[in-house]
Amino acid sequence: MIRKTIETAITKPTKKYLRYLGIKNLFGTDRTKQILKINPTVLPHREEAREVRTYVYDYNAQALEEHEFNTVEPCFRFLKSNRISWINVDGIRKSDVESICQHFDIHQLLIEDILSIQQRPKMDEVDNVLFCLLNMLYFNEIKGTVEQEQISIVLGKDFVISFQEDASRDVFNPLRDKLRMSNSKIRQRSADYLCYSMLDMIVDNYFIVMEKLGERIEDLEEQVIASTNNRALARISSLRKELIVLKRNIAPVRDLVNGIIRSESDLLDDRTTKYFKDVYDHIMQANDLCENYRDVMVNMQDLYINNVNLKMNEVMKVMAIVTCLLAPATVIGGIFGMNFDRIPYLHHENGFYIAVVLMLIVPIYMLWLFRKRGWF
Repeated sequence: MIRKTIETAITKPTKKYLRYLGIKNLFGTDRTKQILKINPTVLPHREEAREVRTYVYDYNAQALEEHEFNTVEPCFRFLKSNRISWINVDGIRKSDVESICQHFDIHQLLIEDILSIQQRPKMDEVDNVLFCLLNMLYFNEIKGTVEQEQISIVLGKDFVISFQEDASRDVFNPLRDKLRMSNSKIRQRSADYLCYSMLDMIVDNYFIVMEKLGERIEDLEEQVIASTNNRALARISSLRKELIVLKRNIAPVRDLVNGIIRSESDLLDDRTTKYFKDVYDHIMQANDLCENYRDVMVNMQDLYINNVNLKMNEVMKVMAIVTCLLAPATVIGGIFGMNFDRIPYLHHENGFYIAVVLMLIVPIYMLWLFRKRGWF
């Protein structure tokens, strides 16, 4: 038992640092392929979820009913429940998505968007249904990467249907807690306020991800200032890739929310428009912050290059000074090493000592002169 524990303690740090030995692993080229592997002309293949779970929150100001189903069929009855229904489908399976969308009269084009992957965040209005597609973002502390999960939100008359890829996580737990409170504002409002609350929590979670990324950027800045090496350059490259992911997911959400604000759909209450404007302000702030992070990374890369050049200049300056200081000794040694019969002090009994003194005095004088002129 003790031996196994020791082996585990040794193996984990070893694996952690072994991945930095190869240049490919150091600069994360696999992550680059994941980020850039997007081709809208090729139909992507989505793996079917092994398990689909459906959570239903059927509520009004007086009561709330929570249900959990292993299939989507039991949630069909909530179409005409005379209350607000939030149907959250965890896990994407084509047959289940088509079944629930056909029952709630959701257009085929929206079904294709729900089943798609790597979609750009967008908003559509089709057949009196308002559709939002965007990504929830998470920060992986172990890998130091920004992970994304596509979520599709369908707003209809007295219902909201959300489709999530990953059943193990989302950002809606505070929303569920509010639904369980009888005096909460969300219980008093219509389905469009529920849609606003979901978008608001997704956008607010962007700031949490950016805060985590900002901490990494601050640590990296201190590392670049303290020491310039390949490890720092690799971290700069890695963080710039994650900022690409962040920017790609945040920037289009601005158009999504703006489209909702400008919409004249009957599904949206005039009282809720001001709340969507608040989400728009948040997403604009998140977009500006993302731009600031990118500027910081560009400046940090310039700082890295300047530090490298500064180190190179310091090395070249030292080498030039050493070369200059050795030049007099080389000249003196060359003069007295010439094959002439008559050279002053050639046969002098103190000739060697005179030459050595000259070789020392001249470089010392040159060193004093360089220092006086501020050359180093």
